[in-house]
Amino acid sequence: MKPLVILPTYNEAENILEVLERIKQTLPQADVLVVDDGSPDGTADLAEGWGADNGGHVNLLRRGAKAGLGSAYRAGFAYGLANGYEALIEMDSDLQHDPAALPSLLNAVESGADLAIGSRYVPGGHIPDWPRYREWLSRGGNRYAALVLRLQVRDATAGFRCFAAPMLSRIPLDLVTADGYGFQIEMAYNVARRGGRIVEVPITFNDRERGTSKMSSRIVVEALLLVTWWAVRDRILRRPIAPDAS
Repeated sequence: MKPLVILPTYNEAENILEVLERIKQTLPQADVLVVDDGSPDGTADLAEGWGADNGGHVNLLRRGAKAGLGSAYRAGFAYGLANGYEALIEMDSDLQHDPAALPSLLNAVESGADLAIGSRYVPGGHIPDWPRYREWLSRGGNRYAALVLRLQVRDATAGFRCFAAPMLSRIPLDLVTADGYGFQIEMAYNVARRGGRIVEVPITFNDRERGTSKMSSRIVVEALLLVTWWAVRDRILRRPIAPDAS
């Protein structure tokens, strides 16, 4: 398959070159799209320079200001679908997602999955650096989402994943409005509601070594509120699923 790795960035100058190098080593057939939200630390220029020095497999989408993770991925998906990529991969640019897992995610989609999720909470998945309370909070949020949305997914908030283009092209991305954890749950929910096959691939999720996290408590609360609303909307009010994108 022809894969595209989408890397949203904001102030990742400390990590971006290592991420790009490791992607090249583990998935050399992939192209990379860096979606940079106006990083003042020069992340975009570093990515552009690396791409020019390494065969031009890195494309750059420069955006003027920080617009959120969900917005960055929607822009990346639109680019990938418009340019004929068959598998579209979400991945953080801070080295919490180990590029060594990329072949496993792509293989799952090549074997028939509509969505392959790099999961911390299936057998073989690990979070070696998290304190216990943080893991419990994450597991609890995922169990809540699975219960109220009837999702057969253990790690719906995971941001390391690969979509098959035919399924992704069916989802009306302009109606996917959540950010952060909520965006990841909403995309998995859209795949499940369309009868898509979701596979979870075990990964080791590492804490970032350099830079600072972009995640906030506001995004976590937003995700839980949105999950509750989607359940009310679809289970109680029985709102029909949005038509597939044309």
